[in-house]
Amino acid sequence: MSGRRVLDALRSYPRRSPVTFGYVCLLLLTHAWVLYGLTAERADELLRQVSTNLDNLADHPVSAVLGSALFFDGTLTDVTSLYFPATVITLGLGVCCALAWAERRWGPLRAFGVFLAGHLGATLLTATVITVALRQGWYADDVRRALDYGISYGAQTMMAAATLALPRLARLPWALFVVAWPFGGAEWAGPLPDFTTVGHVLAAVLGLLLVLPPVARRLDRRPAPAPEGRDPGPRPHGRYGAR
Repeated sequence: MSGRRVLDALRSYPRRSPVTFGYVCLLLLTHAWVLYGLTAERADELLRQVSTNLDNLADHPVSAVLGSALFFDGTLTDVTSLYFPATVITLGLGVCCALAWAERRWGPLRAFGVFLAGHLGATLLTATVITVALRQGWYADDVRRALDYGISYGAQTMMAAATLALPRLARLPWALFVVAWPFGGAEWAGPLPDFTTVGHVLAAVLGLLLVLPPVARRLDRRPAPAPEGRDPGPRPHGRYGAR
C-alpha cells in the first residue's frame, strides 16, 4: 500500500468507523488518566476494582467486567518493553483494525456486540479454568486476587473473526498466529499456561467460531448481490433485512 493510500485511509477512518474511532479515543484518554492524572496509589486501586479476577467477579461482576473494557494493559511509549508488542497486537490490530473492519462490515451494534461477547465469554471461561486449576493445585491461591483487566480478550476475539477479511490463502496462517502469539510469554503451571494465556486462547477460539459459514452469514449485514440482469425486487424487512 502506497503512502498516499495510507494517508487517505487514516483521513477516512473516523468517517468509516466512527464508533471504533470514538472507543479508541476513550481508551487513550483512560490510559493517560491512569498514567498522569492519578497518583500511583489511586491508579492501583482503580485497576484492582476493574480487575476481572475471581474475587471481583464474586463481589461486583458487572462493574468489573464493564470497567475492565475501558482500559488497556500495556504501553505506547516504552518500545523496548515486552508489553509494547502486545499493545500493538491488541490495541492496534485487535481494536483499531479488526474492530473497525467489523464495524464497517456488520454495523456498530453487531461489531461491538461480538467484541463484548468475546470479552465476557473469555473472562467467564477463564474464571472456570482458574477454579478447576485451583482445586487441582496447579495455580497458587493468590491468583484469585490477581490484577487482570483490559481489552485484550475482546480484541483477540475480533482478530480471530477478522480472518474473514483476508484472502483465502492467508486465513490459516493468520488464524494460527492469533492462537499462537499469546504463548510467546507464557508461564506454565503444571499442565496449564498462566491464566492470561488461557484467556487469550479461549477468546481466539470464540472469534474463530464466528468464521464458520452459518455464523458469518447471520452476522453479515450486507444483502447478497442479485444475479446479473435480474431485478432483485423489494428488499425484505425484518431481523436480517432492511429497516
